[in-house]
Amino acid sequence: MKRLLPTSTAGSLPKPSWLAQPEVLWSPWKLQGQALIDGKQDALRLSLHEQQRAGIDIVSDGEQSRQHFVTTFIEHLDGVDFEKRETVKIRDRYEASVPTVVGAVARQKPVFVDDARFLRQQTDQPIKWALPGPMTMIDTLYDNHYKSREKLAWEFAAILNQEARELEAAGVDIIQFDEPAFNVFFDEVNDWGIATLERAIEGLKCETAVHICYGYGIKANTDWKKTLGSEWRQYEEIFPRLQKSSIDLVSLECHNSHVPMDLIELIRGKKVMVGAIDVATHTVETPEEVANTLRKALQFLDADKLYPCTNCGMTPLSRDVARGKLNALSAGADIIRRELSS
Repeated sequence: MKRLLPTSTAGSLPKPSWLAQPEVLWSPWKLQGQALIDGKQDALRLSLHEQQRAGIDIVSDGEQSRQHFVTTFIEHLDGVDFEKRETVKIRDRYEASVPTVVGAVARQKPVFVDDARFLRQQTDQPIKWALPGPMTMIDTLYDNHYKSREKLAWEFAAILNQEARELEAAGVDIIQFDEPAFNVFFDEVNDWGIATLERAIEGLKCETAVHICYGYGIKANTDWKKTLGSEWRQYEEIFPRLQKSSIDLVSLECHNSHVPMDLIELIRGKKVMVGAIDVATHTVETPEEVANTLRKALQFLDADKLYPCTNCGMTPLSRDVARGKLNALSAGADIIRRELSS
């Protein structure tokens, strides 16, 4: 029997200090060669152990083997020059120096499949694997070749589909595409963004998810959130189209956000990963705060479709804080399970 309210994380968990600089995005590796390969596997085991100790139901690699949720995938592709950098505005919010697309993009070999196979060997629990979505990938690059965001997105979608099929074959139960860009470029999302996502999941039999958040708890994102007013209605622009898509799960940011909970009704029929943990604060939620967010979601969602989750990844947090938040997520879900069963 499948567990009610299965918990999971949106993606990254903090890396151990011997592998990379803690609490920093894009932190360089501290190891090299075989030591780095071993170190990433050790970190993955550790991350899995922490999730299991906290009682997380659907586990992941904690993104221990990647420096960044988008660029690590792109690094393995042909057609992108990481030496040739340009400054672009990412998600219309902050400037970053990014690699340049100089030719046709292609994937010569699997990127995360060995890591996924390794994780599968460590546990019998359901595993979720995150990949960057096509629109978020193009938003993290300077395109000097296709000169068309849409054309490049379709190319990436085909590449992601190759990777996703091999991840499924390696035993991954849920493949999640991270699309924070969906919260920004509404016209493009509806014109071709969701269509490219459908291309990325084509032919998959495992469950598929799209994670749409308001970003890591970094200053550029928290500053942007302050400009969004008392109600964040971004999801309203894209949920009707997403509801018609064949994606199984939609992940959204709910805790300490100004997202009106009733927007969940726009994706009726989908399973919803309800973000009940705020990743932009070092304050650890109480189980009751988590339960409260889940209760609100249950006004608009059937219990068998509710998947308690974190708002976003936790790389910028300390390991102690992340551990506390995982425990709170599990304990909060437990409170609701008990309420539902009585």
